[in-house]
Amino acid sequence: MKLHPHSTARDMTEGSILRQMVLFALPLMLGNVFQMLYNTVDSVIVGNFVSKQALAAIGSTTVIVNMMVFFFNGFSIGAGVVIGQYFGARDMEKLHRAIETTMAATFVLSLLFSLLGVALVRPLLHFMSTPEDVMPEATVYLRIYLGGISGLLIYNMGSGILRAVGDSTRPLYFLILTSLLNIALDLFFVLVLKMGVAGAAVATILSQFVSGALILLLLTRTKDIYRLVWRELKIELFLLKKIFAVGLPMAIQQVLTAFSNIFVQGYVNVFGSDVMAGWSSYNKLDQFIMLPMQSMAMASTTFVSQNIGAGKERRADQGTGVALLLSTSVTLVIAVALFVFASPAVRLFSPDSDVIRYGVLFIRSNVFFLLFNCVNHVLAGALRGRGDSAGPMIIMLSCFVGVRQIYLYLITHLVANTPRLVGLGYPVGWTLCCIVELSYYFIRRRQYRTRSAV
Repeated sequence: MKLHPHSTARDMTEGSILRQMVLFALPLMLGNVFQMLYNTVDSVIVGNFVSKQALAAIGSTTVIVNMMVFFFNGFSIGAGVVIGQYFGARDMEKLHRAIETTMAATFVLSLLFSLLGVALVRPLLHFMSTPEDVMPEATVYLRIYLGGISGLLIYNMGSGILRAVGDSTRPLYFLILTSLLNIALDLFFVLVLKMGVAGAAVATILSQFVSGALILLLLTRTKDIYRLVWRELKIELFLLKKIFAVGLPMAIQQVLTAFSNIFVQGYVNVFGSDVMAGWSSYNKLDQFIMLPMQSMAMASTTFVSQNIGAGKERRADQGTGVALLLSTSVTLVIAVALFVFASPAVRLFSPDSDVIRYGVLFIRSNVFFLLFNCVNHVLAGALRGRGDSAGPMIIMLSCFVGVRQIYLYLITHLVANTPRLVGLGYPVGWTLCCIVELSYYFIRRRQYRTRSAV
């Protein structure tokens, strides 16, 4: 298999591991920053120019949106592992067939998820015990957002294909463009047209449709090995089964974790809109600090999948170690900065003193526990790159869902029901998961090495 002379694909089976990781992960991290800006800009603008109830409305809908997005992220990772292994093995025919299958399935599933999401808006908001003063704006925002979520899902899947062949740069360019577009549209719809949360939602989905259209245009018009040929677009069951074997456990894990966060949001909602808005602000900042670990996890998945496809077992392990070191180092620096500047950071989302107080409380209680989550994400990414999705799924579901919900129930019923103790539900799950996943990873690594030596 030969790459196009001007190919943007990256062969990660050769060269410096550190250089490959940094060059691949940096655009990913910057891209994730700009993708996060979609929802964060909505929160900043409505929190400052509409009301704290509007900020709480957007914050309370995040977990529902994530359920949809996370399912497709799992599907995207499964497709990326399969495509990455074919890329590493230099099997061009199967690589093309996997790409066509991936995009055909994406179009079908994105339509179904849009319809399902809109239909379930009210039941889900009631299920989360959304307060009456937040319910109208949360309903409007969520119906518009989910009705137009196809653009985001198509973009995520297309960029997943590009990541599988080592191209993390061009998706970044599209995100920068559409993030700036989203800011402009947000200001126009909210400040000029006075559309409130509806304007923020419309601005977001319009920008996401542009990003989806751009990624489809790139895949269609490229001369490279990952070109999307529309007349060959079809779902091959063998390849779809292989993609789901890796991606479905990841999708189930992320969806159930997001669903369990609806229960967490329910625990937060009983404290009222001030705590809800503070929790929403903390969650937005928490999502930003998680970007380095998520980017390194994706880099680890691509690196490992390509090297396993090429039969380079030891290099795959070395890449995982580099990803873990980079992830924890960057996260520690950001955690220290956020701990020190917690108050100004929360003030970006709301000038309300009570909102700031609760946001700072959540940040300073939780931020350093994210170092444990670096281990969780990077090792899970490396295992998925080998095709092992079931193990990380079971471990993460047990800790992020089971242990977290048990903790929240016991702490609120037997100890005390306070915002700080409820917020600590996240770190409890992260810490236990780190211990279990480290043990699992080293057991599996020993098995892989024994198998490759036979």
